[in-house]
Amino acid sequence: MSNSSVVELPVLQEDAPCCPPVTSAALSEADSVRMAAMFKALSDPVRLRLFSRVASHEGGEACVCDIQDVGVSQPTVSHHLKKLREAGLLSSERRGTWVYYRVEPTALAAMAGLLAGGGAV
Repeated sequence: MSNSSVVELPVLQEDAPCCPPVTSAALSEADSVRMAAMFKALSDPVRLRLFSRVASHEGGEACVCDIQDVGVSQPTVSHHLKKLREAGLLSSERRGTWVYYRVEPTALAAMAGLLAGGGAV
């Protein structure tokens, strides 16, 4: 049994990223919880591969049938996709028997904005 909980993520506005870059200001508690949920969801290699497959798929969305070959069983793929949806990274739409996934652009913008810095790595 898991001791993890689902974090409700507020809908981000298209033009308003979540947080200032970490190099410019300290994160609020609410922003740190929201961003940690997103990064935690991406910290699993299978989830990162699924997220990448959806993000790079032609047309900006992918049918689960096109991305499920990541070396784990179909129920495990469904579990990982659910975690990505719960973290606000993906949205989904059922069409007939298949589910299509899209990357939430506001989530991607929020993560990129948080990590944006003024210096080179």
